[in-house]
Amino acid sequence: MSKSFEQYQKRKLISSYFSVVLSIGLVLFLLGILGLLVLNTKKMADHFKEQITISVFLKENAKDVEVDQLQKSLAMAEYTKTATYVSKEEAAEQHSKEIGENFIDFLGYNPLKNSIDVQLNADFVSPEQIEEIATGISKKNYVDEVSYDKPLVGLLSENVKKISFWILVASAIFTFIAVLLINSSIRLSIYSKRFIIKTMQMVGATKIFIRRPFLWTNIKLGMLGAVLALLALGGVLYYLDANFTEFNILQDSTLLIILFVSVFVLGVLISLISTYFATQRFLNLRTDELYY
Repeated sequence: MSKSFEQYQKRKLISSYFSVVLSIGLVLFLLGILGLLVLNTKKMADHFKEQITISVFLKENAKDVEVDQLQKSLAMAEYTKTATYVSKEEAAEQHSKEIGENFIDFLGYNPLKNSIDVQLNADFVSPEQIEEIATGISKKNYVDEVSYDKPLVGLLSENVKKISFWILVASAIFTFIAVLLINSSIRLSIYSKRFIIKTMQMVGATKIFIRRPFLWTNIKLGMLGAVLALLALGGVLYYLDANFTEFNILQDSTLLIILFVSVFVLGVLISLISTYFATQRFLNLRTDELYY
């Protein structure tokens, strides 16, 4: 009978530990995903910004040497990611593919112009900066027109600011919720041992002596939960890197190491602090208060 009771208690203890580890792991995993999103917000925003293209249309009488010089100067400019010369023949061929028919046969001539397509570095993609760049280029006497999608640039800049702000707000809220959830799991685990805590205290054990095994046990559970979260986070990173190569998620190893270390340390710290205050609460309760 005694052996059966001991086995029951052991299974109950293992089940309690498993619940704590699983809850810590899940919460830290979600925090890690959120942290990954925060770290890559700028990278994703930069990716979309660098899709913005300024088209510099050239006059028919523009000399080859002038065009070549302009392309080289644009390519070397600090705001430029790439500068590609597109002849009107190439532009016509591309346009025909897009519309599905040869419009030159219909019109009888090619109305398009030679151009240089300039893709900008993300740091220079804002309505004010692009307008300044376009104005400077258009001053060349052999440049006919400088064109870009103004509404798209304005919309992109505005949405990037909004998304960045709300991601930071969501991060703060979810971090607070994560702390509460992990704290609740640990408090419930210690609550089931409140009578043991009080019994030890009644036979003369000091608070430090009583608290120490609980702290060490829950720190280990926090470590296990953090490792579980990091393994899941590593799987997600591998999947994202394999399927979204344009974002180069694994490229910045320093930020990823900081993220992983932060998740691990957070798991340990929350477990430590929650255990300390939970045990302190039950140590300060009177015996009759343990039943409520």
